[in-house]
Amino acid sequence: MMGASLADSASAAERAYQAIRGGILNGVHPAGTMLGEEALAAEIGVSRTPVRSALTRLQDEGWIVIYPKRGALVQGLSERAVADLEDARLMLESTGASRASVPVRELLAERLRQSIDQQRAAFEAKDIRQFIELTIGFHRAFVEAADNDILLELNDRLSDRQRFLLFSKGDRLLARCDEILTEHEILVERLHAGDADGFTDVLRQHLAETYIPASASGYQRGSHTTR
Repeated sequence: MMGASLADSASAAERAYQAIRGGILNGVHPAGTMLGEEALAAEIGVSRTPVRSALTRLQDEGWIVIYPKRGALVQGLSERAVADLEDARLMLESTGASRASVPVRELLAERLRQSIDQQRAAFEAKDIRQFIELTIGFHRAFVEAADNDILLELNDRLSDRQRFLLFSKGDRLLARCDEILTEHEILVERLHAGDADGFTDVLRQHLAETYIPASASGYQRGSHTTR
């Protein structure tokens, strides 16, 4: 019986963790939100103990800061974290595109054109959640093209931060929908043509426009801003 009780407790803690983490990554709990144990427990359908365990775990991962007797504050990404993510995506996707063989480029280009059609439909429906999942898969495909499991593993480690950042910019994504789709189409054209340098140039601008609004001051390399 004790073993079953411990298993139930662990299951409840994991369920609370996945629910709260999912809410943070998908924009339900955006940066600056103060989360309360009691409200989360009622929402998830568990006691406060597994919620407390989940919040501690999320604080260890850097997603929240716990303030005793007040709640847990959802953290945003610092300018440096955004700039680092942009750099990492540029390196991973450019490497994948540059190493893709001709047959892979041809197959991938057709697959990505279909993805763009789906992205356009999501934009027209103003379904930002669907668009974000599609665009994460779209950009992952360029890394897949390298046929390198380590690169793909590194890419997938970044997906949580990528998803969090994109959901935080939902309104901006909708405002830039035509530009984003055009940039995606050009990326596919450069990939299909085997134009690695052209692909990198377009991707660099695309990431900068998507991740950092033109009105932002921007992070300068060499500064020491942290998350």
